[in-house]
Amino acid sequence: MRRVWFVLATLVLCQSVRADEGMWTFDNFPRDRLKQAYGVDIGQPWLDRLRLATVRLEGGCTGSLVSPAGLVLTNHHCVADCVSRLSSAARNVQAAGFIARTRAEEERCAAEQASVLVAVEDVTAQVSAAIGTRSGAEANQARKAVLTQLETACEARHRSATEYYSCEAVTLYGGGQYFIHRYRRYEDVRLAFAPETDIAFFGGDIDNFQFPRWNLDFALLRVYVDGAPAVTPGHLRWRRGGAAAGEPVFVAGHPGSTERLKTVAQLRFERDVRLARWLLRAAELRGRYLEFAARGEEFARIAQEPLFGLENVFKVRRNQMRVLLDEAFLGQHEREERALRQAVAADARLRPWAGAWADIEQALAAWRVIFDRHLYLEQGVALQGELAGYARVLVRAAGEREKPNEARQREYTEAALPLLQQQLLAPAPVYSELEILRLAFSLEKFVETLGVDDPAVRLALGREAPRALATRLVRETKLGDPAFRTRLWDGGRAALEQSGDPLIALVLRLEPEALRLRQRYDDEIEAPLATAGEQLARARFAVKGKGTYPDATFTLRLTYGSVKGWREGEREITPFTTMEGLYARATGQAPFRLPPRWVQAQQRINLETRFNFAADTDITGGNSGSPVVDAAGRLVGLIFDGNIHSIGGDYGFDPVLNRSVAVHPAAIMLALGEVYRAEPLLREMVVE
Repeated sequence: MRRVWFVLATLVLCQSVRADEGMWTFDNFPRDRLKQAYGVDIGQPWLDRLRLATVRLEGGCTGSLVSPAGLVLTNHHCVADCVSRLSSAARNVQAAGFIARTRAEEERCAAEQASVLVAVEDVTAQVSAAIGTRSGAEANQARKAVLTQLETACEARHRSATEYYSCEAVTLYGGGQYFIHRYRRYEDVRLAFAPETDIAFFGGDIDNFQFPRWNLDFALLRVYVDGAPAVTPGHLRWRRGGAAAGEPVFVAGHPGSTERLKTVAQLRFERDVRLARWLLRAAELRGRYLEFAARGEEFARIAQEPLFGLENVFKVRRNQMRVLLDEAFLGQHEREERALRQAVAADARLRPWAGAWADIEQALAAWRVIFDRHLYLEQGVALQGELAGYARVLVRAAGEREKPNEARQREYTEAALPLLQQQLLAPAPVYSELEILRLAFSLEKFVETLGVDDPAVRLALGREAPRALATRLVRETKLGDPAFRTRLWDGGRAALEQSGDPLIALVLRLEPEALRLRQRYDDEIEAPLATAGEQLARARFAVKGKGTYPDATFTLRLTYGSVKGWREGEREITPFTTMEGLYARATGQAPFRLPPRWVQAQQRINLETRFNFAADTDITGGNSGSPVVDAAGRLVGLIFDGNIHSIGGDYGFDPVLNRSVAVHPAAIMLALGEVYRAEPLLREMVVE
């Protein structure tokens, strides 16, 4: 018995959550720990107000309600897709920015939806009962079926003629808990304001994930209901002066994905297989984008959004690889895992779960065998580009919609279809040369990876070379026309087979092999990983209770910390930058070029105005656009990035070096008032 308690004590010591670490769910926020660390006592009303003012942008970001008339604050880079869709050769919104002087001038972001979390229901018991004594693939199918049934039942209970509610099944702690999240969803999202890209992404990729920074990375959207601005009385108030150095602050948002609860074997797989392959492809594709952009001004405009996205993720993945190559970092994970394994082996109650680690390793070994084929055929890496993406969704959706709801793949359930349909059918410009580049590149990698004699490769290419095939498909397809996509969506499989569209025909030829790989992945990899994840979650709960937070899953979380710089080698990095630094850094050449209106405004603005700031709050991708609030719940910043050390936060949090980076409210207020003269937008926000 003494040995058991020694092992458990060692585990708790190794895995204890550091003071400001954690992407906590709102129902399990560590209020006592916060009070002990900062002397701040927040109650349930405070948490509820912030939850109802925080918005999930379904394109992959966060926002917050900042006026009683549906105004949503988020990042400029979170509206980049909308801005790109509104741009053309004759109207470069990316370069000129966007200001709606009246609400009638606000323009629809056709592919975007916004959601507010209104209720959470714990359904762990129902899921466990549905799985029962099943194991393997049967357990996996039962799990997914009951989650779909629970989503459907939730939406049926809350169907409304005046409001749209969406229900979503959520898995936390690797399967230790299951919830149904109910969202108030807004399908009509319009752009109200976006600054020029030159100021929103000042410093470009050079400064990305760095600090000091001078980015006006904010934008304003508005959510509408029945053609009128939504009524949103629970909006956030602004604190113009922001938070002081050392002051506690909170970040509410929807972090996308972290891997902190993964086993060492899973982290090594991430490093050696997934990241390694991704980085090789991305490095070559980045070169092709740069070459494309260098062909002229219009080519540069077309490539701007995909190039920014790729460069951003490339820097993330490269630094993730650096972290996972650090033996000291992995060594800490190994010690923590060893302690948990010893605790499980030493306690008869936990011992039934001792095989979970071996099951994970066996599943990863099976994944290695099919990884490339699954990646290219089922995950769609062989067919890249907007047009190919439309084809893949249309073909898969047609097949899945023929099945009973609970038997469908989770991406195509009735709960998932409204957003999928809106994104599929939304109008978007099609740039043929860029589409050819992306499709040709992916087909070339397909051939290079699987080999010219692979049956799927032969089925896809026939006697054509990858670039020739890509060129023909892009030139001949009609999928760029939203009306054509609508007819195919409404017509189902029969319409697809009769369409005569060459890109649809290609996807139809590859679909049987893609589905075979999907089934094999579900049965041999997903199923054992899910079962093992549940077992490890139960083991952690047995040791530590709910004193830990789950990995990020693009669900609402709350983290806390303080406004704080850090020490970088021999340099002390202070937490604030000012307008003065912006003008000192400007060179007149990209990426340190200021828009003309900012050059003209220099003489009339206060150069001591704070611009960006750093805090030791725990964030990751998906937190872009998250509100930073103070202990009174007032808006004191807008998350848009982290420092270079924060990238390792996907695998663990370092309180000494990890920092989030935010836009200061004073910079936003100054920009709207002094630079852009957007007084109507300012007047509807409550500023203290």
